[in-house]
Amino acid sequence: MIPDSRRVERCLRLPEFGPRLFFFSGGSALKETSQVLKRYTHNSIHLITPFDSGGSSAVLREAFHILGVGDIRNRMMALADESALGEPDIRALFLYRLSADLSCAERQREFEEIVEGVHPLVRAIKTSPRAIILTHLRNFARKMPEGFDLRGASIGNLILAGGYLVNQRDIEAVLYLFSELVGVRGTVRPTVTDFAHLVAVHEDGVRTIGQHLIGKPEAMSHGRIDEIELTDALEQGGPVSLDADEFSLQLISTADLIALPMGSFFGSVLANLLPRGVGRAVLASGSPRIYVPNAGEDPEMRGYTITGCAQKICTLVSRDAGSKLEVRDVLDYVLVDSAGLEYSTKLDLAELRALGVQVIDTDLAGVSRTEVDPHKLTEVLLSLA
Repeated sequence: MIPDSRRVERCLRLPEFGPRLFFFSGGSALKETSQVLKRYTHNSIHLITPFDSGGSSAVLREAFHILGVGDIRNRMMALADESALGEPDIRALFLYRLSADLSCAERQREFEEIVEGVHPLVRAIKTSPRAIILTHLRNFARKMPEGFDLRGASIGNLILAGGYLVNQRDIEAVLYLFSELVGVRGTVRPTVTDFAHLVAVHEDGVRTIGQHLIGKPEAMSHGRIDEIELTDALEQGGPVSLDADEFSLQLISTADLIALPMGSFFGSVLANLLPRGVGRAVLASGSPRIYVPNAGEDPEMRGYTITGCAQKICTLVSRDAGSKLEVRDVLDYVLVDSAGLEYSTKLDLAELRALGVQVIDTDLAGVSRTEVDPHKLTEVLLSLA
């Protein structure tokens, strides 16, 4: 019976012993689900694409040649402890953004108040964690190039970047510290620890460079996305092939369920399958594997049916495995709600079943027919783990 109410209730009672649900994702599509999920398990694992090339993350990446930390910070905050034992003052600072509406001088002055520890958001934090946070922020401020654009800058991103730089670009140490400070109920990791940008290759051969542009109307005017790859620069970059982070690969082997959930199909979900080793680790895990298509509009799915999306997942996993696989070798389940949700692409469920994939067609609808309800999704995933 899906969902399994007894299993769900058990997880709710003992989240510290909850299953290790593994997610390939990025961006904000799984934010609300993560906020619900932490009530049922403190052991979920989130592999995040570090290729963000838009907004304040782009400014950070250009200035310091670092991996994108914005989506990683976003997911960690979604999983942060919000109970009475949590650290709401630290969360408030990590979530704070410098206003884009202030003048440059006013924005710089506020940033200096934060770095000096006199800003109300900083003063509210307990002495010990405040000292650690200020060490990272001050390190960032020392290394910040002249003219650095602070418009809309996330303080959490600046803290992560400062810690990354002070720890000789060791993201492991920074993520551990960040997790401890806000009480992250799960594990959040980048797919790779190297610098790279995402490229989409359209059916007419045009290449869209930069994750922030993929799926935009101008890009999609060149037709559906046929391939994605990595490059070492947004301008005049060359192709690059990267190994997945070794610890992240080890985490895949511990999963009770592997999910490719909602999110930009190429830019967030499939991008996680590009680094070497990911596909092989997924196949070797032996855990159930489930694909949850986007409800509503995802421009990146244009030109594909649901079966076509499943086949694209299979193609990338097969490429890393070095052998041609069938869809049923890569995916056990596809989760949809054909009655309650609207999809921008064809739900060719009979074709999926003919390929040996089990289709779970159940109630997932949220407040609208284009939104997956995070509680319903969480209960289904817990039931399958």
